[in-house]
Amino acid sequence: MSHAALIIAVAGAVTLLLRFLPFLIFGGKRETLPYIVYLGKVLPYAIMGMLVIYCLRGISFTAAANFLPELIACAVVVLAHVWKRNTLLSIISGTVCYMLLVQFVF
Repeated sequence: MSHAALIIAVAGAVTLLLRFLPFLIFGGKRETLPYIVYLGKVLPYAIMGMLVIYCLRGISFTAAANFLPELIACAVVVLAHVWKRNTLLSIISGTVCYMLLVQFVF
Protein backbone atom coordinates (compact mmCIF):
# COMPACT_ATOMS: atom_id res chain seq x y z
CA MET A 1 0.00 0.00 0.00
CA SER A 2 2.80 2.44 0.79
CA HIS A 3 4.36 1.74 -2.62
CA ALA A 4 1.18 2.86 -4.40
CA ALA A 5 0.95 5.97 -2.21
CA LEU A 6 4.56 6.83 -3.02
CA ILE A 7 3.92 6.47 -6.75
CA ILE A 8 0.85 8.71 -6.50
CA ALA A 9 2.78 11.29 -4.47
CA VAL A 10 5.65 11.39 -6.98
CA ALA A 11 3.22 11.66 -9.91
CA GLY A 12 1.39 14.48 -8.14
CA ALA A 13 4.62 16.32 -7.34
CA VAL A 14 5.84 16.07 -10.93
CA THR A 15 2.47 17.28 -12.22
CA LEU A 16 2.53 20.28 -9.87
CA LEU A 17 6.11 21.08 -10.83
CA LEU A 18 5.26 20.98 -14.52
CA ARG A 19 2.22 23.20 -13.95
CA PHE A 20 4.12 25.81 -11.90
CA LEU A 21 7.42 25.72 -13.80
CA PRO A 22 6.38 28.22 -16.51
CA PHE A 23 5.26 30.68 -13.84
CA LEU A 24 8.54 30.26 -11.99
CA ILE A 25 10.61 30.72 -15.16
CA PHE A 26 8.59 33.44 -16.88
CA GLY A 27 6.81 34.99 -13.90
CA GLY A 28 7.42 38.38 -12.44
CA LYS A 29 7.73 41.60 -14.34
CA ARG A 30 9.95 40.28 -17.11
CA GLU A 31 8.60 40.36 -20.63
CA THR A 32 8.02 37.01 -22.31
CA LEU A 33 10.57 36.21 -24.99
CA PRO A 34 9.31 36.63 -28.57
CA TYR A 35 9.94 33.01 -29.57
CA ILE A 36 7.88 31.80 -26.59
CA VAL A 37 5.00 34.04 -27.71
CA TYR A 38 5.41 32.66 -31.25
CA LEU A 39 5.32 29.06 -30.00
CA GLY A 40 2.21 29.86 -27.98
CA LYS A 41 0.51 30.99 -31.19
CA VAL A 42 1.53 28.17 -33.55
CA LEU A 43 1.79 25.07 -31.36
CA PRO A 44 -1.95 24.57 -30.75
CA TYR A 45 -2.55 24.35 -34.51
CA ALA A 46 0.44 22.06 -34.99
CA ILE A 47 -0.75 19.76 -32.21
CA MET A 48 -4.25 19.57 -33.68
CA GLY A 49 -2.79 18.74 -37.08
CA MET A 50 -0.68 15.97 -35.57
CA LEU A 51 -3.73 14.57 -33.77
CA VAL A 52 -5.73 14.49 -37.01
CA ILE A 53 -2.89 12.66 -38.77
CA TYR A 54 -2.55 10.25 -35.86
CA CYS A 55 -6.28 9.48 -35.84
CA LEU A 56 -6.50 8.95 -39.59
CA ARG A 57 -3.23 7.07 -40.07
CA GLY A 58 -4.83 3.62 -40.15
CA ILE A 59 -7.43 4.28 -42.82
CA SER A 60 -7.59 1.58 -45.46
CA PHE A 61 -8.99 2.51 -48.86
CA THR A 62 -9.71 -1.07 -49.92
CA ALA A 63 -13.45 -0.80 -49.26
CA ALA A 64 -15.83 2.10 -48.65
CA ALA A 65 -16.73 0.81 -45.20
CA ASN A 66 -13.08 1.19 -44.19
CA PHE A 67 -12.75 4.90 -44.89
CA LEU A 68 -16.14 6.55 -45.40
CA PRO A 69 -17.17 6.76 -41.70
CA GLU A 70 -13.92 8.53 -40.81
CA LEU A 71 -14.10 10.97 -43.70
CA ILE A 72 -17.79 11.76 -43.14
CA ALA A 73 -17.17 12.31 -39.43
CA CYS A 74 -14.23 14.61 -40.22
CA ALA A 75 -16.46 16.60 -42.57
CA VAL A 76 -19.10 16.88 -39.82
CA VAL A 77 -16.45 18.19 -37.40
CA VAL A 78 -15.26 20.80 -39.88
CA LEU A 79 -18.78 21.90 -40.80
CA ALA A 80 -19.91 22.09 -37.17
CA HIS A 81 -16.86 24.15 -36.27
CA VAL A 82 -17.28 26.53 -39.21
CA TRP A 83 -20.98 26.86 -38.37
CA LYS A 84 -20.86 27.37 -34.59
CA ARG A 85 -17.16 27.96 -33.75
CA ASN A 86 -17.57 25.70 -30.73
CA THR A 87 -14.84 23.11 -30.25
CA LEU A 88 -16.80 20.95 -27.83
CA LEU A 89 -19.82 20.86 -30.13
CA SER A 90 -17.58 19.97 -33.07
CA ILE A 91 -15.89 17.10 -31.26
CA ILE A 92 -19.15 15.70 -29.88
CA SER A 93 -20.95 15.95 -33.22
CA GLY A 94 -18.11 14.23 -35.07
CA THR A 95 -17.88 11.46 -32.47
CA VAL A 96 -21.63 10.84 -32.47
CA CYS A 97 -21.71 10.85 -36.27
CA TYR A 98 -18.84 8.37 -36.47
CA MET A 99 -20.33 6.02 -33.88
CA LEU A 100 -23.75 6.08 -35.59
CA LEU A 101 -22.19 5.41 -38.97
CA VAL A 102 -20.08 2.52 -37.69
CA GLN A 103 -22.88 0.94 -35.66
CA PHE A 104 -25.83 1.34 -38.01
CA VAL A 105 -24.71 2.16 -41.55
CA PHE A 106 -21.39 0.48 -42.34
